[in-house]
Amino acid sequence: MRVLKNIQQTILGFAMFITPLISFSQIEKFTHETTLSNGLKVIVKEDHRSPTVAHMVWYRTGAIDETSGTTGVAHVLEHMMFKGTKNIGPGVFSKQVAALGGRENAFTSNDYTAYFQQIEKSHLEEMMRLEADRMQNLTLSEDEFKKEIQVVMEERRLRTDDQASGRLYEQFMATAFNSAPNRHPVIGWMEDLKNMTYLDAQYWYQQWYTPSNAVLVVVGDVSPQEVFTMAEKTYGKIPNQKLANRKIQGEPEQVGIKKFHLKAPAENVLVFMGWKVPKILEGNIDVIDPWALEVLAGVLDGNQNTRLNRVLVKDKRISNSANASYDFQGRGAQLFMIYGSLLPSKSATLFESEVKKIIDDIAKNGIKPEELERVKIAVTSSQIYKRDSVFGQAMEIGSAEIVGTSWKKIDLMTDKIQAVTADQVKAVAGKYFMDDHLTVGILDPQPIDPKKKLANERAAANIQR
Repeated sequence: MRVLKNIQQTILGFAMFITPLISFSQIEKFTHETTLSNGLKVIVKEDHRSPTVAHMVWYRTGAIDETSGTTGVAHVLEHMMFKGTKNIGPGVFSKQVAALGGRENAFTSNDYTAYFQQIEKSHLEEMMRLEADRMQNLTLSEDEFKKEIQVVMEERRLRTDDQASGRLYEQFMATAFNSAPNRHPVIGWMEDLKNMTYLDAQYWYQQWYTPSNAVLVVVGDVSPQEVFTMAEKTYGKIPNQKLANRKIQGEPEQVGIKKFHLKAPAENVLVFMGWKVPKILEGNIDVIDPWALEVLAGVLDGNQNTRLNRVLVKDKRISNSANASYDFQGRGAQLFMIYGSLLPSKSATLFESEVKKIIDDIAKNGIKPEELERVKIAVTSSQIYKRDSVFGQAMEIGSAEIVGTSWKKIDLMTDKIQAVTADQVKAVAGKYFMDDHLTVGILDPQPIDPKKKLANERAAANIQR
């Protein structure tokens, strides 16, 4: 949950004006939960501002559950979920949603795979029927798989193999982590995709796609009891299967800096820096450091006047962009990342040195009261902005629930960030950003073939999912 990124100044001003009018605890009174007899958790949030509904099914399985040899299978199965069931043919699911005026899609991450539709409220039960059908009746055709795996491989070529930043990030994660499954790309390694069969996807489906490993989230102009009744009528008929044991491999302690160079066609030098840092464990939100690290990320990055942009882009003109990234929750190991695209003639060594100076300054001198206040306003405005959309609310609930934090702690998480002090931010800046925990990836740009660039851009425009 990266709540501090890309918050516009207009939203911040809006948040300062409207925050006193909204009680987050009061909003949470409109969220209701039940668990069906087959283990499916159902969470419903009322929002009666428009006659629409967001319907999402989250499966607690993603790339982090994969093993070497079948990396990418979670994402491949996501594609195959649109290829038909015992009751409907390939592509019919999407056509039926479109015919009802709705929109739908799916996404896969390290932690989960999720499917959603946003639709007029009278069609909710039909969405449940369709989604419940493919939860238990998916048909995995070898012919359809052979066609779709080519789509996935082309997606990988266009978004990773032919993109310098994508290749750098992929190599960066594989270097930063020795054994943790985060080292594998969500889309999978190309060799694994080439050797994958429909039986691998079928095994994944049978292993993880079962009611007790899923969460149904419905947000919109609905009555909770009506939704629970619909869920029992559709999803409740699906028998639960025993889940496979999860054995997510841990990461040994890093005891020295890791650094590598990657050569690829690009216009600018790119630098990725990442430190091993803690996260929330098993929903325990009372630990302080993850919240302080989240605030630190907001101090470093969030608008044009934050420290990275002010020092590296405006004042010293070392890079044309500089960003920070940190996620305090997730089932895998986490990194605090800082990355930038350098201006011509500027070196990666200079960028790395200046980043360390910025963090060292915070570790020694702390942050200003106005920096801390800006971050806290950004958190509040982000919550308001997300709750203006039924889809945003469903995303917030589902992502918290599926990683084990619980939707019931969403507002408490906001409170935790609001409670962070300047001294706590100063403390984490001095505690975790040591070279022994650092990985640095540097892209050395090579000449770009203009014909290949144009071909890639045209091909990328044709990728549908």
